[in-house]
Amino acid sequence: MFNKIVKTTVALSLVATVAFGANSTRFNVIEGDATAKYIDLIENDLNGIHFNVSEARDRVDSVYASRYGNVEDPEYDKDWTKNLDNLSFFSISNDKALHPLLKVAPEVAGFAPFNQLIYKKSAENKTYVGHLDPNTMLDIVGTKDANVRKAFVAMFDPLDDLVSKRLAGKVETNTFTALPAKTMMNFEYKFDRPDDLSEFIDSFQGKFETAFEDKKYIIAGYKNFKERYEEDLGMEFAEYDAFFVYSLCHFTFSYNVFNKGRPDAGVFAPCSMYAYIKKDTNTLVIGMPTLANWTAIMNIQDPVKQEWVKKIDAEIISIMKSIGAKEI
Repeated sequence: MFNKIVKTTVALSLVATVAFGANSTRFNVIEGDATAKYIDLIENDLNGIHFNVSEARDRVDSVYASRYGNVEDPEYDKDWTKNLDNLSFFSISNDKALHPLLKVAPEVAGFAPFNQLIYKKSAENKTYVGHLDPNTMLDIVGTKDANVRKAFVAMFDPLDDLVSKRLAGKVETNTFTALPAKTMMNFEYKFDRPDDLSEFIDSFQGKFETAFEDKKYIIAGYKNFKERYEEDLGMEFAEYDAFFVYSLCHFTFSYNVFNKGRPDAGVFAPCSMYAYIKKDTNTLVIGMPTLANWTAIMNIQDPVKQEWVKKIDAEIISIMKSIGAKEI
């Protein structure tokens, strides 16, 4: 009996402590094709609520068609079907609101920037615009500070209000039961600190980008928060000697998820991997949400997609270790 209790306790401990009917996503569902109105919102209204686009991946669906739907392309998919009229990713953030949060909770950069997603399925005349729930973002990255959580979640209210005002539509929220056992992959990269830190950063980033590109990943975006704050916005960010975020995408993986029935999982794309060096230290701290979050939070049951998720999680860890990062 005791052994059975122990086994049950261990099994439960493998699931992250959050296990409930929590919100996963928030979407405005608009009748018809709202693409033009949405682009107008992005281009003309976003700055008014202090959000900015760091990277736009517009009409990813058309790239799928030109590659996987093109018989002359080496990656042509014999099972190709056009399932999407639009799939676009807009990596956005409210940098001024994030400034005090990143100072004390750098892990929130796992969703800074985050994806404001728009998609339209070919089989229905509706447009979906939305994002991952901000509380769930914080649960994934492990933020506990109540003040940080309150401020981060409040940051989304003007955005959601703007989308509802400009695009209308019915607001749909979805729920999930539990986070995966491992919500984050975390690494440390120790280095001998040179007089000119920029030399080390340039060297690391070159090695990082080459390693991922060699494995057919796309560097889908890059944001340097250190430069953004101190050079662009004139805001001190002295807690860190470096702080940057990469957006990563494995295009074939994304195609096999988004174009094959689950475009809503695009709220997670592209994946954000943050890296920072605390002032006067010799350790690059790196973190990224696991793709296992996709399976758990989006309730992905398809075994093929589940295997893709496991493969990508394992491969990213392997790539990071290959360039000298230690998993922690």
